[in-house]
Amino acid sequence: QVQLVESGGGLVQAGGSLRLSCAASGNIFSINGMGWYRQAPGERRELVASITTSGSTNYADSVKGRFTVSRDNAAKNTIYLQMNSLKPEDTAVYSCFLSQNVLEFRGKGTLVTVSS
Repeated sequence: QVQLVESGGGLVQAGGSLRLSCAASGNIFSINGMGWYRQAPGERRELVASITTSGSTNYADSVKGRFTVSRDNAAKNTIYLQMNSLKPEDTAVYSCFLSQNVLEFRGKGTLVTVSS
């Protein structure tokens, strides 16, 4: 099994910044990539950003230019999501995922609340 633990969520004013962290542990042997989902109340889960083992990144249109996903070079199973210029519509539970072969593991998530 694989465990994912997110941290860094909280309350921030519109225009502010937050950095989320995700640390993966457990039976990790062949990662395809890692990334972040978010889900706001009453909304569908949205893929926010992802990063492959080669460092290629992908972003939802709604966060391009504002969010950056990165990987810790020292702790390879740790990723970050730097969120700048936050908007109230970014309010959601952000959860980390790890893709390994045909399986996907997700963390429990961390709440990000952006006040107007």
